[in-house]
Amino acid sequence: MPTDIPTQWLGYVAATLTTLSFVPQALLTLRTRQVEGISGGMYALFTLGVALWLAYGLRLGEWPIVLANAVTLVLAATILLTKLVISWRAR
Repeated sequence: MPTDIPTQWLGYVAATLTTLSFVPQALLTLRTRQVEGISGGMYALFTLGVALWLAYGLRLGEWPIVLANAVTLVLAATILLTKLVISWRAR
């Protein structure tokens, strides 16, 4: 059953807001390289969860889920990789 237009737009607005919420953290992390307060375990689990949401959205063909999670995956993975690299170098 196709999704009605208002519901589809609700998904796009929700996806946009939650995805954009990661932009300031990603930019701050890249700019300052301060990762001490970031939990590597939390970001690893979160990044895996986002990847699974992306796969779920692809399976359903639901573009609000796909687009939001594709962008969020890039942002979360950027933060996670920055955390891992800086922590590894500090050893």
